Amino acid sequence: MEVEYSKDAEMEKLLEDLKNSNVKKEDWEFHDNYKPVYSTGNGLNRKVVEEISEIKKEPDWMRRFRLKALEIFESKPVPTWGPDLSGIDWENTNYYNRPDEVNANNWDDVPDEIKETFNKLGVPEMEQKYLAGSVAQYDSEGVYHSLKKVWEDKGVVFMDLDSALREHPDLVKDYFCKAVPATDNKFAALNAAVWSGGSFLYVPKGVKIDMPLQTYFRMNGEATGQFEHTIVVADEGSKVHYIEGCTAPRYDKNSLHSAIVEIYVKKNAQARYTSVQNWSKSVYNMPTKRAWVDENANMEWVGGSLGSKVTMLYPSSYLRGPYATTHNLNVSLAGPGTVKDTGAKALHLAPHTSSRIIAKSISIEDGKAIYRGLLRMNKGAEHSRSHVQCDALLINDNSTSYTYPHDEIYEPTATFGHEATVGRIGTEELTYLRSRGLSEDEASSMIVLGFLDDVMKEIPMEFAVEMNRLIKLEMNKLGAVG
Repeated sequence: MEVEYSKDAEMEKLLEDLKNSNVKKEDWEFHDNYKPVYSTGNGLNRKVVEEISEIKKEPDWMRRFRLKALEIFESKPVPTWGPDLSGIDWENTNYYNRPDEVNANNWDDVPDEIKETFNKLGVPEMEQKYLAGSVAQYDSEGVYHSLKKVWEDKGVVFMDLDSALREHPDLVKDYFCKAVPATDNKFAALNAAVWSGGSFLYVPKGVKIDMPLQTYFRMNGEATGQFEHTIVVADEGSKVHYIEGCTAPRYDKNSLHSAIVEIYVKKNAQARYTSVQNWSKSVYNMPTKRAWVDENANMEWVGGSLGSKVTMLYPSSYLRGPYATTHNLNVSLAGPGTVKDTGAKALHLAPHTSSRIIAKSISIEDGKAIYRGLLRMNKGAEHSRSHVQCDALLINDNSTSYTYPHDEIYEPTATFGHEATVGRIGTEELTYLRSRGLSEDEASSMIVLGFLDDVMKEIPMEFAVEMNRLIKLEMNKLGAVG
């Protein structure tokens, strides 16, 4: 595979940015000394689940739901068909830390140490410049949520899920664990049992939000878990773009992130979900993300998975109505000593549905990148179509990439295509860029960003800049490209 790179004005500017940026891992991997006001301690059992529900003052149906989910979690084995998960220490993980009693809608009311953490990450600045609303979560709880009044007046609901359960209990109950039931997999059952925080976003019929809304998740503790649950509902004819960012400090002991994201895209609605995850390399990242897409609706997934020790992530779209569509663009970067087992799922359940999946992976040193996907065309999904494209870039001789597509076509009128390519950074590209004054590391970073161009241009500019910096950080760790 020839690795393409751009030489236009936009890439020239990026070249200058690469030269001038000064990125350090301390920008994301710092941790503070803020202590939780309440913790359930290590381990998980019925008492812990009841404690979580009690401290949140939840309705009885949620407490019963949690306890049933715990039984499902305990009955399911740890998956063995993918990466090695033996490093998850179930008994010595803390499943709930309450950072503070405050959940503010005014940034000044957030505790100073927590506020300083989010200030370092640039969250308030992004909210002021780019966002229609924002939710900030620290460890197990949302500590801040805000929505611009213009959207509040139109009936938009955007807050952490705990607040939504208190203020809009019937609306939450209509959607909670419907697209992702607790029986789906072991990690979904775990989330259903111990979930805390996350977001609830409801966009009423016909409302088109012209600015993104964002949630930022920060995991600060060691040997801890974060189990947010996010629900996005785009009602008929609406339009919304939801963004999430995630970071965590680096520790010697492993932590666990097991989220659920449920997205409901109603008739004629449009939803986009963008996620830039930069967990530290002591985190097992095991989320379940799924969208129900109704008639003539469109669901877009845009994802960047740049951190974690192990990631298993396969956003899925269930195309349930005629002419429903989904696009999935994702990039994963498997740095030294890490595994990215990522991909996408598209299930065509109705006629004239379409899906497009583009997956880009980069493997550095002994990093392992895996594409694992599912494409299903059910009988009756007449004249539906799908295209899957997997491209892998290997940076070193010991870098590895694997592709495991699983395609099930039961409808004879459906059309489907799958292509996969694997390539390396070539000498000619490096020579050209070094002749322009770049070091070998800078030249390699430039080529990688060109390889990712069709994904990066779909990410809002402020987040694309952040991804550029993160990629450069990983490339700089190499010292030399071999």
